[in-house]
Amino acid sequence: FEHLGLNYCYIAMPVKPGGLPDAVKGIRALNFHGCNVTVPYKQDVIPLLDEIDDEAGFIGAVNTIRNDSSLLKGFNTDGRGFMESLKEAGVDPLGKDIFIIGAGGAARAIGYYLAQRALRLYIFDVDSGKSQPLVRDLKKLNREVFAVENRDSIRSSDIVINATPLGLKKDDPLPLQMGLLRREQVVCDLIYWDTPLIRSAGEKGCKTVNGLGMLLWQGVLAFQIWTGVVPPVDLMREILVRGMEGRK
Repeated sequence: FEHLGLNYCYIAMPVKPGGLPDAVKGIRALNFHGCNVTVPYKQDVIPLLDEIDDEAGFIGAVNTIRNDSSLLKGFNTDGRGFMESLKEAGVDPLGKDIFIIGAGGAARAIGYYLAQRALRLYIFDVDSGKSQPLVRDLKKLNREVFAVENRDSIRSSDIVINATPLGLKKDDPLPLQMGLLRREQVVCDLIYWDTPLIRSAGEKGCKTVNGLGMLLWQGVLAFQIWTGVVPPVDLMREILVRGMEGRK
């Protein structure tokens, strides 16, 4: 904001359990221009808003709110942020076979866009009860979306994506067996830093993409929603990288 001479500031405001309705009322009362919403409130905030965009409606989660004269509209920029990170890395999912590990909110956000571009999309979750509803919804966008009971289809996939928390902790197991990967594949992890999966896939010769770009671009998109201005992406990246130092 300062770099562009905009009279805005961005501050973190923790919301206590049970305090979400009052927090949303505060957005209107204090005339906040907008805000981001994080876990665990991305779903619960929806009924408190006046309107949400199609993407947020499909995903069932909001991470960005804009206040237009007390009319609160919710958006979800996670999926678009991921697609921008792929584009920046030179990865085109169009017509590719794609395998997503995990069927939670992150998988739903990226699946919304990937299903519209993939030739085939495979969803695996250790809890098959989570993958079935996601696949049912994604089939509305692409009939070639499948819930799979194991990771074997990784072998034939062009792009493999970890959308689980595995890798956040140092002692986490890998989300897949490295023997399933080929050097021609692209391996993505939505975690913001280079996880053991990303490092191991890179050593095997795979092209790798971590989640830092997704984090960056969802913020870029939120900035545009609030201000109508394209922010300085390189400066945002520099600040983000500095903030991530020591968190790996």
